[in-house]
Amino acid sequence: MRYQATSAKSSAFRKNAALAAVSAVFACVFASPARGAGTPAGTNITNVATATYDLPNGDEASVESNAVTLKVDELLDVSVAWGDPSDVTASAGATGQPLKFTVTNGGNGTESFTLAAVSNGGGDDFDPASTSIVLDSNGNGAYDAGVDTAYTSGGNDPQLDPDQSLTVFVLSAIPAAAGDGQRARVDLTAVAKTGSGTPGTSFAGLGQGGGDAVAGATGGASEDDGYYRVARASVSFIKSATVADAFGGTAATPGATVTYTLAATVSGSGSLANLRVSDPIPAGTTYKAGSLTLEGSALTDSADADSGSFTGTAISVALGTLAAGATRTITFQVKVD
Repeated sequence: MRYQATSAKSSAFRKNAALAAVSAVFACVFASPARGAGTPAGTNITNVATATYDLPNGDEASVESNAVTLKVDELLDVSVAWGDPSDVTASAGATGQPLKFTVTNGGNGTESFTLAAVSNGGGDDFDPASTSIVLDSNGNGAYDAGVDTAYTSGGNDPQLDPDQSLTVFVLSAIPAAAGDGQRARVDLTAVAKTGSGTPGTSFAGLGQGGGDAVAGATGGASEDDGYYRVARASVSFIKSATVADAFGGTAATPGATVTYTLAATVSGSGSLANLRVSDPIPAGTTYKAGSLTLEGSALTDSADADSGSFTGTAISVALGTLAAGATRTITFQVKVD
């Protein structure tokens, strides 16, 4: 009886030890940090199996298989996504207009990517001239001229860790002839330098850590398109006059007062900067001091803090920057000599 109890206890001990060993193996295999792209390239996955059986004396014995080790291959995947919330407003004739993109390494290994911009892909109203690709070197997600780094293919191809993203800007010049509301498309492409092809294409021995590299769902290449929308404006300028003579009529007789009204209206979808109106006092008349107004509010004749002045020969009013749809009305008076 003492032998049987000891034998049973030994058998249970060996069984628990075997289970603990198997658990330890699985813990080693699956305890690596999880990544969106999966197990890191170059990781060795090792597995050992265990078989148990009963001995004639009632004990339990076990035997282990040989170890099988697999090296995780590198998956080549990348995504490109346009990062602007909507069409980027651009002025006709402007240069250095940025479009924002995000390039993300969707693979499981550190990979470098070649970038290219295509501005003649079609599906738009005109082709801008893509002038450069710029890398967001300070990581703030905004284009900073003179701070961010200009990209040169083969010179500073961005290297990204698994799941790492980089903001990339494409700068373009907008043709001066581009019309108001017209759109232009620019594509940014990113291609894994290790290789690209149809999903499943294998590149023997080129993966990180010495394994193979395999094109993933994106084939190791991706592109997305961004859009500019041109906003330009024009101004219509209408001048009218009303006359009040000394007799209560509207005859332009000597002594009559002429009120000139100038109406400037901006149309289109853009804005006009530093819009300024001037009007010379016509010969045969004399400017009536203090008669200058903007939107019904009086302006002083002197060149001071307000936007209007009388130069001695003409009135002048600075309207500043006006967006499309805005109208500004100016009035002033003269007396017929």
